[in-house]
Amino acid sequence: MSGTDQAHPQAAQAPAGRVELAITGMTCASCANRIERKLNKMDGVTATVNYATEKAQVEYTDGVSAEDLVAQVEKAGYGAALPAPVSRGADADPGGEAHRDDPVAPLRDRTVISLVLSVPVIAMAMVPALQFTYWQWLSLTLAAPVLVWGALPFHTAAWKNLKQGTATMDTLVSMGTLAAFLWSLYALFFGTAGTPGMVHPFELTVARGEGAGNIYLEVAAGVTSFILLGRYFEARSKRRAGAALRALMEMGAKDVAVLRGGAEVRVPVEELAVGDVFIVRPGEKIATDGVVEEGTSAVDMSMLTGESVPVEVAPGAQVAGATVNSGGRITVRAARVGSDTQLAQMARMVEEAQNGKARIQRLADRVSGVFVPIVILLAIGTLAFWLITGAGATAAFTAAVAVLIIACPCALGLATPTALMVGTGRGAQMGILIKGPEVLESTRRIDTVVLDKTGTVTTGTMVLSEVHTAGGQDERELLRLAGALEDASEHPIARAIAKGAAQRAGDLPTVEDFANQEGLGVQGVVEGHLVLVGRTALLQEWSQALPEGLRRAKEEAEAKGRTAVAVGWDGAARGVLVVSDTVKPTSAEAVRRFRDLGLAPVLLTGDTTAVAESVAAEVGIDRVIAEVLPQDKVAKVRELQEEGRAVAMVGDGVNDAAALAQADLGLAMGTGTDVAIEAGDLTLVRGDLRAAADAIRLSRRTLRTIKGNLFWAFAYNTAALPLAAAGLLNPMIAGAAMAFSSVFVVGNSLRLRRFRAADPS
Repeated sequence: MSGTDQAHPQAAQAPAGRVELAITGMTCASCANRIERKLNKMDGVTATVNYATEKAQVEYTDGVSAEDLVAQVEKAGYGAALPAPVSRGADADPGGEAHRDDPVAPLRDRTVISLVLSVPVIAMAMVPALQFTYWQWLSLTLAAPVLVWGALPFHTAAWKNLKQGTATMDTLVSMGTLAAFLWSLYALFFGTAGTPGMVHPFELTVARGEGAGNIYLEVAAGVTSFILLGRYFEARSKRRAGAALRALMEMGAKDVAVLRGGAEVRVPVEELAVGDVFIVRPGEKIATDGVVEEGTSAVDMSMLTGESVPVEVAPGAQVAGATVNSGGRITVRAARVGSDTQLAQMARMVEEAQNGKARIQRLADRVSGVFVPIVILLAIGTLAFWLITGAGATAAFTAAVAVLIIACPCALGLATPTALMVGTGRGAQMGILIKGPEVLESTRRIDTVVLDKTGTVTTGTMVLSEVHTAGGQDERELLRLAGALEDASEHPIARAIAKGAAQRAGDLPTVEDFANQEGLGVQGVVEGHLVLVGRTALLQEWSQALPEGLRRAKEEAEAKGRTAVAVGWDGAARGVLVVSDTVKPTSAEAVRRFRDLGLAPVLLTGDTTAVAESVAAEVGIDRVIAEVLPQDKVAKVRELQEEGRAVAMVGDGVNDAAALAQADLGLAMGTGTDVAIEAGDLTLVRGDLRAAADAIRLSRRTLRTIKGNLFWAFAYNTAALPLAAAGLLNPMIAGAAMAFSSVFVVGNSLRLRRFRAADPS
């Protein structure tokens, strides 16, 4: 088996204790259930197999190797391989879906050809007016390719299952269609169905009779085509679900300028290795995660975090792949490449969410595992009952075939994975990464949302908020001179002052003899004035003490947790500029959305009570927990849980990791670190707090879709089986209804693609 050959060379590279296998050969949910049971029978192995994504998540002990896992899958009659490492750029292959020929194309061709051949067969069987002399032989000519070639995947899977002593939904399809086809051959060649002028009335109910004069070619061809159509829609939905993942991976750089032997060499990004030093010029994407070696710049993180304000970096600062260097030229040493980068981790989280299983799905898997043998027994019992009661072979055969066809629990197997795939894929497009399907169940219980302040409710970036001038000093002149000096600096506080000054005072003059005083501030000559901007210590070195009014304004600002910068020139202190973090313009709207979802918001911060209450009042939060040390945040979350609350925690992840893990539902803002991604259940790529409300809404909507799918799948099988056993369903109608149930489930799941963020109005 090719799966073995593909997997073995990579087996040694698999992470100890956990591996993801790409499974081939599955045709239904029962196949996934069977592989899962085979793997879980191995000592020290815990496996979860998902039919929709064709992946197996396997955890194993040291006594088990990847080769053992692959061999076990192949013993079950399927293929297995370790997926290729996650790459970056245009060649990225997330979820095994490369930019190669459309993998759905062969199934589409098989479906289209089968439908084209089946339509005339069904039409002639249903409309007596079309039943011309020898019409039955034309039906055989058209139906035979459908049964032999169109249904080949079902027959192959059924034979494979038979050799293993098991049965799946493919067994039902193969048995039902072959029984209809073989009976038709018997009637045509050995009965009276082949005689010229034979007519075949279309009836939903079963008429008692001999049966040697009836053919069921429309059943064999129609059921095959309907089921192929359902599986085509299913495969197409899986392909669409992977589109968001591919788009995410395409964000990365395609090539990189690496320093080798003192010279720059442009190489594909896939050739970059840990420890390589590469150059990033202004406007270029950073090729991979790394540490700045030389140069200073501002990095646009919006591709990963949604934050529009670039982050200042200097030697020693960490940078992430796929972000854009919007400032100066920097030299970066690669720290993580390939599947270890932050971008690859985000993509892997989406895929793992689709590979996982919620408790609600495991119920469907267990039902699928025992459903097939029960249905076969029911079909045999139906056949025997009709024969014993003297209904005749036709009635008995028709009812038994209808049972086999109507029972195919495809809809049951598709109910959860299709909704999960579409829901998580839509979330990825919106910047919402759902870590696992169990998260969906957690969102249902949440009644309290705890919000970190800095970086979550507030921007986490500085803006010029207050201007205090000494007696008689013109405010506009203060802003022009101080703003001009700060505009020459790359420091975040300096950028905030320069931006605020330009907005309030207009164009800024040029600076001469600019100098940075490490740890104190900056100085330079602006319009003939030697201007100082920075700490009071810098001004004191030039004998420029703050007058009482400015000193008091500075102390008041600092008491509120804000940053105060002194400004002086020509031998005197001229003013104090206050820079502070500001509330995000969307935070108040986000809080309103939380309340609409039935969630009580709580503000949790390490800032002073005065600052926290000011922010809380601005966004509409009633309960504030302030002056909390980072290590104590988890205790505060636990206290809320002890009050009987189900708590969701939203934080930027730097100091909130433990609290995110403690909460019933952790939502990490995309501005956070890898720790946040690992600790949280949901990661919000955008820095917009409204995304947290959208994430909870999407999770709840996906859960409702899963429940709806399961209800209709269970109800369909429960209601249809007795009708089929009673002989009240023609096998072709049964096949059409069965296929329609699968299409309905897939279509219902695809409605999640239309999920939109709540209207701000």
